[in-house]
Amino acid sequence: MRFKSTYIKLTLFYVAIIMLVSVVFSIAIYQISSQELSQGFRRQNVILRELSPSEFLPQSRLDFENARNKQIEDSNYNLKMDLVFFNLVILVAATGVSYLLARKTLKPIEEMFDIQNHFTADASHELRTPLTAMKTEIEVSLRDEKFNIIEAKDLLKSNLEEISKLESLSNGLLTLTQFQNGYKVDLVAVSIREVIRESCNKLAALAKQKDIDLSTNVSNLKVRGDYQSLVKLFVTLLDNAIKYSPTKSKIIITSAKNGNYVEIKVKDQGVGIKSSDIPHIFNPFFRADQSRSKNTAGGYGLGLSIAKKIIQTHEGKIEVTSKPDQGTTFSIKLPKFTK
Repeated sequence: MRFKSTYIKLTLFYVAIIMLVSVVFSIAIYQISSQELSQGFRRQNVILRELSPSEFLPQSRLDFENARNKQIEDSNYNLKMDLVFFNLVILVAATGVSYLLARKTLKPIEEMFDIQNHFTADASHELRTPLTAMKTEIEVSLRDEKFNIIEAKDLLKSNLEEISKLESLSNGLLTLTQFQNGYKVDLVAVSIREVIRESCNKLAALAKQKDIDLSTNVSNLKVRGDYQSLVKLFVTLLDNAIKYSPTKSKIIITSAKNGNYVEIKVKDQGVGIKSSDIPHIFNPFFRADQSRSKNTAGGYGLGLSIAKKIIQTHEGKIEVTSKPDQGTTFSIKLPKFTK
């Protein structure tokens, strides 16, 4: 409702400007046209008066002048009506065009407003969940008269886990906000092989827990980028791939030249993503379904949002191909480094 009323206000503003210009021009056109008509008829009347009586009878001359004057009045009236009609047509057309223009102007703002509202609501929900869990545990423990030191330690451990979740969430929100606010990085020559090697090393223990093979076939290609940001990008993608892959499976990372880009693919054999969910997976806090929810894999749905922002910062592209139960492939294109 807020933006609908704004559409109307902005439409009226546009229409007012257009009609003001139209009316001013119409008045000017009317004045100029009326003066030209009057001057033309006056010159004709002067010529008629100079005619000798033998050439034009007085009574006929007077009637002729009156007819001329009547013609001037009729012409001015017709001109006035034409201009009024013309302005009405402009009013109708301007209203429609102005409304469309107002909608087009405000659409990005409305979308950002909706995204901000959803983001705030989702963030509030995610923050409230661990806080509620902590509060409930503490309240129950305080009402327990037999509460002892062992239970107190268990409570503190549980609260510490919730605090870690809150810390992870707040760090993710801060990182996402940085990139949304135009976080700048220095783009230099970066070896994509080194980036993938460090990313795999960071997740080697997690992959080993599920007996997942991280298979790499990455050329020593250089891209324009920030080393630490790119490591964060591929750690996020590989972490997702490991979480959603079954035990004793394989994740394949490859690279190749693709025009002015270096294309890196991360392919897993996991649960996959429905086609209807793929356009939304980069939205903050989005979770596709139960099989990809935090109940089974953990997380808050911020990783892919941050990953996409990193890619955009590097002027790169990302594509996703996936089918349920057939795995997912993330294709990342980063600009090649050229001297």
